[in-house]
Amino acid sequence: MLEDGRKPQLDLSAAQWQSTSQGLGDVQIAFVDGFIAMRDGRSPDGPALIFTPAEWNAFVLGARDGEFDLT
Repeated sequence: MLEDGRKPQLDLSAAQWQSTSQGLGDVQIAFVDGFIAMRDGRSPDGPALIFTPAEWNAFVLGARDGEFDLT
């Protein structure tokens, strides 16, 4: 993070995007300069969300605990 709390503008042009191995959904992630970028694989030229490692960990733990389960 920058000193003022903002996240840096990352150059994602050379990012190595990874998709789920199960073929479920179109979410892709990439690890860039100590941050985690997430995008919609159906719109790869669209915006990406940028997470710090702590934010990503909280997101993953919440997903595992069903925090985002809509069923």
